[in-house]
Amino acid sequence: MPRQVLVATAQAFLVTLLWSSSWVLIRIGLDDALPPLVFAGLRYGLAALLLLAIAVARPRTRADLRSLTRRQWGELVALGLMMYAITQGAQFVGLALLPAATLSLFYSLTPVAVAIGALLALGERVGRGGVLGLALTVVGGVTYFLAGGGAGATLAGVAVALVGLLANAAASVLGRGVNARAHVSALAVTAPSMAIGAAALLGTGLAVEGLPQVSARGWGIIVVLAVVNTALAWTLWNHTLRTLRAAPSAAINNTMLIQIAVLAAIFLGEPLAALQWIALAVVALGTFLVQFSGSGTRPVGRRSARPSPDDR
Repeated sequence: MPRQVLVATAQAFLVTLLWSSSWVLIRIGLDDALPPLVFAGLRYGLAALLLLAIAVARPRTRADLRSLTRRQWGELVALGLMMYAITQGAQFVGLALLPAATLSLFYSLTPVAVAIGALLALGERVGRGGVLGLALTVVGGVTYFLAGGGAGATLAGVAVALVGLLANAAASVLGRGVNARAHVSALAVTAPSMAIGAAALLGTGLAVEGLPQVSARGWGIIVVLAVVNTALAWTLWNHTLRTLRAAPSAAINNTMLIQIAVLAAIFLGEPLAALQWIALAVVALGTFLVQFSGSGTRPVGRRSARPSPDDR
């Protein structure tokens, strides 16, 4: 294997580990009484400010932003609201209601939801690998819950997780379309859409949850999540996409389901039974097969710079 590919693979694994650690940091912040919507708004708001500063400092990115049409700005608004305000907001609220591994399982089903939606709405059939992948995700998911994965889950938590899953799938499809049609840099898409979503998150959180008292540890978690696990991690991931092909990238991304379960067991005291570990592995394999089943849900044209939004 060429050295460049090895380095990119190691970098991609590092990014997924950072994204997986986000789930642990979020839970710790929630345990510190940080309200979930304000917490999410502060994380992505700070990250968006950093990315916007970088975008403004780059002449090429400024030119990209000026070249966007009114319709493209409308798409960025929709993407920001779906990707950050709803998807990430649901993740933070969901982590306050469900074990980390259980919520991660829901979010990992995004490719399955995209494939089913494309089949029902667009008549895009999945290939044999996709059918096998769908079957594996169903078997793995059912096995996980029958093996005790639903312990501690509430109806409200499951409802929030389902909202997050559907929003994640919609954001995935929308993000692919925006990146394929925009013909601008990934930063010109990410920075404004993240700022829009973060503003909606923070505004809603302040209206519903009020102004919180944030401890020094809480601010430390917010800064790490914003700077390291969001701005830096996404930039590094986009860099790896210049070297790694789509299949290896998706395979590495799918390891997050297992990584989150391991980190939750170590740092959050959420251990899983042996059968639950096997079930999570089956789901990860199934979602990978669905992603590369030839279902027609992949972007056309330039490669999307957005990772799978189960993050992050």
